[in-house]
Amino acid sequence: MTSDSRPLLAITMGDPAGVGPEVIVSALAKRPARAACRPLVVGDARVLHRAAGLLCRKFPARVVAGASEAEEHPRRVCLLDLENADPAAIPFGEVSAAAGRAAADCITRAVALAQAGEVAGIVTAPINKEALRLAGVPHPGHTEMLAALCGVREVAMMLVHGDMRITHVTTHVPLREACDLITRSRVLSVIRLTDAALQRMGLPRRRIAVAGLNPHAGESGLFGNEEAKEIAPAVAEAREEGINAAGPLPPDTVFTRHRSGGFDAVVAMTHDQGHIAVKTTAFLARPGQRLRSAGVNVTLGIPIVRTSVDHGTAFDIAGKGLADPISMVEAICMAGRMARQQPGRPARRRSCAAAGT
Repeated sequence: MTSDSRPLLAITMGDPAGVGPEVIVSALAKRPARAACRPLVVGDARVLHRAAGLLCRKFPARVVAGASEAEEHPRRVCLLDLENADPAAIPFGEVSAAAGRAAADCITRAVALAQAGEVAGIVTAPINKEALRLAGVPHPGHTEMLAALCGVREVAMMLVHGDMRITHVTTHVPLREACDLITRSRVLSVIRLTDAALQRMGLPRRRIAVAGLNPHAGESGLFGNEEAKEIAPAVAEAREEGINAAGPLPPDTVFTRHRSGGFDAVVAMTHDQGHIAVKTTAFLARPGQRLRSAGVNVTLGIPIVRTSVDHGTAFDIAGKGLADPISMVEAICMAGRMARQQPGRPARRRSCAAAGT
């Protein structure tokens, strides 16, 4: 067993037709990511070497049989080669069942390693929901698949960018259905998960804002009754449990109050309500340049550490060497911090991608 204090993290390849392999290769060439963990990439060696080739980089990963062998090589990037994605049959930028199945296999293997305690957490590259469906995977995305693999029902997605932390009551469902899923019990569950996550991140006060669903948080029932019927009672019950929660607050101002330091996290009611707020700040762009995301996706409610990039497979630029690895670097750093975090020990708040390359 190595004395290296960096946690061993499993990093899944993602959809082999997307930018996942590229951002993994690029991220693991940067000092902050390597300082945050001992990486064990779970994927297909041929796909990772294809990505390295188009980036004109070497990917000197050591192929290992499992996590125990990776422990013996703490200074190396280790690779658990599943041999499940033939690049000749999976071209860049195309949705396919083969790619979806390979991505799902990587996730399943990484979760098993984490559940067995062989790795301290997992970091996932992006997957394609249509490819998963074609492969017969009965889950629309990572969050739902992780919940099923871990045998839990109450999970939530938290998006993080710097000091912004947004948790979602509903995610990958049609908006018409999302409104029906905003119940007192679900809102209370997400508030609890958010509070527990903030504690694990080392935040002492854990001030949580809960957004309303309707314009002006319902305006005393003029624009809807979900706030009075479901959201407000959940906030009240959370406060009775000692959680520092406030709301429901108008969705059009609550995120600005969060960014200005009034809260440590916001519980958003729907996918786009939360995602738009985070991605407006997390996606960086300059004239003539492509968008790049510095956000991180964290899954709450599962018994393992899991973080992910805050962007998709980007099929339009896959294989062109244009994908920016900043979100993958941040996801690796956050997983490393969460894996090391002990109760009462403050977490580093500084963005690790800003620490240098």
